Amino acid sequence: MRRALAGLTTRGRSFVAAGATAIVCAFVLGERDLLRAGVLVLALPLICTWGVSRTRYRLACARRLDPPRLPVGHESRAELRLENVSRLPSGLLMVEDRVPFALGGRPRFVIDRIEPRGSRELSYRIRSDVRGRFRVGPLTVRLADPFGMVELVRSFSLTDTLTVTPAIVPLPSGRIAGAWAGGGDSLARTVSTAGEDDVAPREYRHGDDLRRVHWRSTARRGELMVRREEQHWQSRGALFLDTRRMAYGGEGPGAPFEQAVSATASVGVHLGRAGLALRLVTDAGERLAASADYAGEFEGLLLDALAVARPGDLTTLDAGLAALIGGSGRDGDGLVVAVFGLLTPDEARAVAAVRRGTTACVAILVDPEAAAASDARAHRNNARGSGDGDPRTGWDDSSGRGLEDLAGAARTGRGGERPGGADEVPGVGAARVLRAAGWRVAIVRTATELAAAWAATSEPVDAGISYTQGTGGGGAA
Repeated sequence: MRRALAGLTTRGRSFVAAGATAIVCAFVLGERDLLRAGVLVLALPLICTWGVSRTRYRLACARRLDPPRLPVGHESRAELRLENVSRLPSGLLMVEDRVPFALGGRPRFVIDRIEPRGSRELSYRIRSDVRGRFRVGPLTVRLADPFGMVELVRSFSLTDTLTVTPAIVPLPSGRIAGAWAGGGDSLARTVSTAGEDDVAPREYRHGDDLRRVHWRSTARRGELMVRREEQHWQSRGALFLDTRRMAYGGEGPGAPFEQAVSATASVGVHLGRAGLALRLVTDAGERLAASADYAGEFEGLLLDALAVARPGDLTTLDAGLAALIGGSGRDGDGLVVAVFGLLTPDEARAVAAVRRGTTACVAILVDPEAAAASDARAHRNNARGSGDGDPRTGWDDSSGRGLEDLAGAARTGRGGERPGGADEVPGVGAARVLRAAGWRVAIVRTATELAAAWAATSEPVDAGISYTQGTGGGGAA
């Protein structure tokens, strides 16, 4: 009863105050009619309180998120099922599901009555413009009387988790030269030992091309068999994400760090679906290790890890680069894709030293300043109609004026005025150092420009650096 009295609404408290005042005034003035009215006004909220406190509803709740993992900017539907498992009908119920502020306002529903053993199904949509892992729930039920005098809150313990992943940019198909060197059965070795007509088939595995089915063995074994010599060529790869706060600037959904996370997710999903066994490394060390046991689940694991990625306080890349080199194993990584923010010359040289042998290395620099400077110079050369500059980048390397214009166009960026040549522009300077070491480099402003830059990285290695032009067109230099 005491708990029910604490649940009096504003209307209920007003009735109690009005009734008590009327009763006191009735005794002072000697008005019996006023006393009757005061007792009636005071008794109404008390009776409602007693009635609500005596309710013994037994309710069961179930929630389902569809889907439980979604990219930024997409909607998910939450479906609720509220069941009355008691033998008494319920009264007026106000249902509210708790959701974080980032997912919008709290959904509320009013249910008039649930019959015994009956149920009600409710649904609402949630949307988030920021990455993260959010807890949805618990569901709270507010019991109220028909007059709105009393309101009691009862909460369920069930909660669900909604994972909002980075935005995924579809990338063009195609393989980077040198990236597919790794394990697998060799066609030449198997044919030489078994002969073309005496192949050694194996069981069909999920993802195998049906054109590789060996029908004679399938009919004999009673299950799908594929030619062993034609199985997929598997390779290892590594993703590197620079999460240092000092390498990026700004906050919010469109900040450079968010673009870097989105670019990493896009590349990881693209390569994972292409069949590479990937691992994820950050500047703090290895986050996800490549393993054949859960190779098919890497996409989900990667998106879950990137959904909660936040800028860190580390100032160097030493730990991450050591993990990138030391964790490649005996066969090494066939492909390394690294996403960076701003790189100093020393950091760029340290990153360049990661490439060893014939390993295919791709660097994606999320640097709005350098990309904007490249675009400005390219548009200027196109307007002049000059044939002295490189038509793919707009740089006039023969005279050096292109370098000066490139540096001047970037002086209004995050770092303030920077005197000097193109090497003082962080993105361009780092790109040149990496390119000299055999890296393929793409400079982008936003993740939406990644598709054009990624297509350029599939070109021969002398293509070097790719820049996005305008709203996403790509060129290579």
